[in-house]
Amino acid sequence: MKRVHLISALTLLFIVVLQAQDKKEMDKKAIKDMCGCFEVTFNFAETFNYSQDSLYKPSETKVDKGLEWAQLVADTDDKIAIQHILQVGDPSKPYIVKHWRQDWLYENTDLYLYNGDNNWTFEKKEANEVSGQWTQKVFQVDDSPRYEGSATWVHVDGKSYWENTTPAPLPRREYTKRADYNITMRGNRHEITSEGWVHDQDNAKVMRKGGEDDFVLAKEKGYNTYVKVPDERCQAAADWWVEHYDKWAMVRSKWDEVYARNTDLTLKEKVDNKVLYKHLFDEKMVKKEDIANVIESFVSKEAIGDASKSK
Repeated sequence: MKRVHLISALTLLFIVVLQAQDKKEMDKKAIKDMCGCFEVTFNFAETFNYSQDSLYKPSETKVDKGLEWAQLVADTDDKIAIQHILQVGDPSKPYIVKHWRQDWLYENTDLYLYNGDNNWTFEKKEANEVSGQWTQKVFQVDDSPRYEGSATWVHVDGKSYWENTTPAPLPRREYTKRADYNITMRGNRHEITSEGWVHDQDNAKVMRKGGEDDFVLAKEKGYNTYVKVPDERCQAAADWWVEHYDKWAMVRSKWDEVYARNTDLTLKEKVDNKVLYKHLFDEKMVKKEDIANVIESFVSKEAIGDASKSK
């Protein structure tokens, strides 16, 4: 009788393992469905405001369009990385812009959570907290951190989606115009569609001050659609990536070294009166040592020291 129970238990365990593997493969397919060439429409509109200022002016509604190449950079069992590259202007002679990057890590326990003022707080999660989940790590154009969060991909009723809420810096369209909030609490939903995918956002504009409760200044709706088109339309962007791959591999490698310190991270706004991406976008910036030095120059050593003392 004991043997029968043992066989039944092992059979059940085998079925559970197979189901988990099948689920993981569905997750990976959904993530990789975000690769390719897309016509993108970016839509953002402020929906509600809670300001006490009678002269408060909401952000203008923003609508932009473009062609974006989403290049698969890494594809392993527990990591998928996608580099986004914008292609704008005359199709016969387009202008190429290195855009954001998203890395997806399976059952990842190490996160950098944005805490305002160009500071990211390192957080170590327990393995049971992220069981079956994927962390989406989003990076700036210079591969510095932006925001990240962990959640489960859901496949139900013919839909595949992932959603999470996490703190993030101000978007590029806002950070030079607004000083009345310092954190975007991003409600992100990535959903795969028959035409491509949708990045659906419900964001809160938050002012965070030490010793005070967060104040929600306003709410914002974001709805970015990615419509799949033939890859040939993004050939210029794909060619650009091949040409510049080695340089950006060195950039990612240096950042990986920084992130592996697993401590709070504060980045300087400028060095030599230039922001980081302007240093790295310089065509002369191609040597590994120079890349490493300029990235390191933006990492606040004081913050590292303070964090290490507190641990």
